[in-house]
Amino acid sequence: MKARIALITCLLAGIMAPALADNGMAGMNMSPAGHKQGSMQNMPLSEGVIRKVDAAAGKVTIRHGELANLGMPPMTMTFTASDHTLLKGYKAGDKVRFRADESDNGALMVTQMSHMQ
Repeated sequence: MKARIALITCLLAGIMAPALADNGMAGMNMSPAGHKQGSMQNMPLSEGVIRKVDAAAGKVTIRHGELANLGMPPMTMTFTASDHTLLKGYKAGDKVRFRADESDNGALMVTQMSHMQ
């Protein structure tokens, strides 16, 4: 009996797979908050204060305000720099404007940073 149920399930899955593949969501933007990547780049930079820089590891800890492009509230967290040279010239206590983005593997990375005047 279990073998018949398994066989029927497999057959139905094979028949239904093409119908399920086009579930009407093709072409929909599934990025956070419905933003397109181009519009994410146009969002204002976030502001924060550097707490720690680990240039050797390519990491920076920032106490930051809201990260609008990621829908993240203010907090302190450690980010990986998208390019280790991005951290050159920064130290704990520096006030910065920066952009953090999510990488393909889900890690949060600082992709742009500048000193606040």
